[in-house]
Amino acid sequence: MYIVICYAAYLIVSIVTTVWVARTLMRNGRTFLVDAFHGNTDLADSVNHLLVVGFYLINVGYVTLALRTTAQVDDARAAVELLSDKLGVVLVVLGVMHFLNCYVLSRLRRRGQADLRPPIAPDARIPMPTGL
Repeated sequence: MYIVICYAAYLIVSIVTTVWVARTLMRNGRTFLVDAFHGNTDLADSVNHLLVVGFYLINVGYVTLALRTTAQVDDARAAVELLSDKLGVVLVVLGVMHFLNCYVLSRLRRRGQADLRPPIAPDARIPMPTGL
């Protein structure tokens, strides 16, 4: 019976944590995307939604794949240890996914800012020194 309780607790905590991280990324990542797409909020919201869907698919898929165990769970101690092992791995995966999303958003923002041209053309040229 301990294994069923362990599975249920694992699924509940993992999915609730995944939803919380995804909502946090969606809410706070929108600002970066709007900036990266030069104020195009429709495009930013669309990309933000697609990133969150991908985040859910990867993380919920991993949570369900990692559910299976061959460990023998005969008492409460073994159940808590198994649950902490499984949740620890899920939290590490969520952390890696979070930093990966931050990296992608940072690259998008940096690329969007690099596309900006100066507002006016330069009015002078500096000659290159000769004899170097």
